[in-house]
Formats: sequence, structure tokens, C-alpha cells
Amino acid sequence: MKLGIATPVVTNVAGAPLGWEKDAGIEAIGRVAEAADRLGYHHMTCSEHIGLPAAETGRRGARYWDPLATFGYVAARTHQIRFATMTLVLGYHHPLAIVKRYGTLDHVSGGRLILGVGVGSLREEFDLLGAPFDDRGARADDALRALRAALPSNEPAYDGEFYSFGGLTVDPCALQPHVPIWVGGRTRRSLRRAVTLADGWCPYYVSAAQAAEWLGGVELPPDFEVVMPAERALDPVGDPEATRQALHDLAACGTTTLSARFVHRSLEHYLEQLHALIELNGRETL
Repeated sequence: MKLGIATPVVTNVAGAPLGWEKDAGIEAIGRVAEAADRLGYHHMTCSEHIGLPAAETGRRGARYWDPLATFGYVAARTHQIRFATMTLVLGYHHPLAIVKRYGTLDHVSGGRLILGVGVGSLREEFDLLGAPFDDRGARADDALRALRAALPSNEPAYDGEFYSFGGLTVDPCALQPHVPIWVGGRTRRSLRRAVTLADGWCPYYVSAAQAAEWLGGVELPPDFEVVMPAERALDPVGDPEATRQALHDLAACGTTTLSARFVHRSLEHYLEQLHALIELNGRETL
């Protein structure tokens, strides 16, 4: 499996309490990015929320660094690691706004962008932004088609159900001729959307067994990515056997890329875990 990291500091996943990360800043993120880059990790993540209702922060977390600003900074400190937005909510943005902003990031990073996108489920945030909620699934499908048409072109043209454009210039667009797009979600529909309109699926709150069942019911395109987290935070330093078993179980369910979360008590402990997982994964593939 390829290894990615669910970047520390930038969000408190599922409302997890922040320890050392609470007072950490961009320098800590930069050190993590440099280490992951040097060790050969495939990608690092940064998610998106604009404003969460107080009642949701216990379930979703309260901290969300902006992915565009965060990745723009760490791109200058790295050379090969890719930057995955896990996830941008499609309904919050016009497709051409995504093309301009993240196409610029693709240039800044030398072609290392992965667009992780989702439909979204938080009505209050849609309402905050004045974005339609009830037809968000159909809008997301149309946005994915529009993105595929527009990302590689300075003179994009598209005519769809919700988005239509042409006769204009978007410069820069993406540097990569084909920007990988991964669809996030926790339903079977998200997998169908990913298989039909994208290059990968990054489920969340979906067990490995459930993912394997759903994956068994579809024909995956060539080179399709299945990007799964482990069901528990990994501890390759303190419990290498459990970590090795987690890697084995994820591979067995069809995972092609791991999005790793670690047990970590400090920045230095996190960096140790990065090294240890690379060593374990290397031994697993010998």
C-alpha cells in the first residue's frame, strides 16, 4: 500500500481533544511535511469547513485549517509528497473557483495536487454560505463533470444541468493534464459516484468489512484508488504487531492507499511514528 497521513494540527478528527497540537502552529506542520516527504509518504491531507454549529463540534471537531493556505506553505518546504484536500465540499464552490484556486496550487507545488471532494451533509453550513442543500448530490455530480472539463484548460467549456460556462479564460488552470479526484463519503452512493466520475474513493466512518462488501459489488476502473484510514489510530512504535495486522486487514479489504492517523503525545513522538510505519510497511511488502 501507498502511505499517506491525516495531517496533525490542522483538524481535531471527530472532535478528538487536542494535546500538544493545541498550541502547535505552521512550523510543526512544516516539520511533519518535511519528514513525510523525505520518507516517501504519498500524500498529506487537509480538510475544509467554514463555520460549524457549536452542537456539531463534539462530533466533527472544531479546528479546520484552510487547505489552500496550508498547502501553499508546505509546498515550499517539500519536493514530492502530494496534497490531498480531504475533503472540499463541492456545493460551497463554483467549479471554476476550484479550478483557479487549486489550479494555482498545482502550479505552486509542481503538479502535486489531489482534489478530494465530497457532497457535504451539514445543512447549517450550506445555509451559512447561501448554498442549495436539498439537491446537493445532483449538483455535486454536475460539478465533478465540470471540473474534469475545466481543470486542464485555460479556455474551459461545459454545459451541464447546474453549471454552464464558455467563452472565457481561466489562467492558470491545473498544471497536471489529469488531476486525480477522490470522492469522500460514508455511503454506497459515494462509491458509485467515485467509480463513475472520479479516480478514487476515500470513505470515512465506513468499516473495512463494509468497504470490502461494497467494493465487491462494483467493477473498479484501472488504477482506481481506495484510500482508507485504519479503524484505530496506529502505534507502530509502541505496538508494531497490531499495526502490522491493521495494514494486512486494510490490504485484504481492497485498500490501495492508507490515510494514517497515529497515537502521538508530542511532535517528536509523531515524527518517530512516521519513521516506524515506513519501516513496517516496507517489511510487509518484501
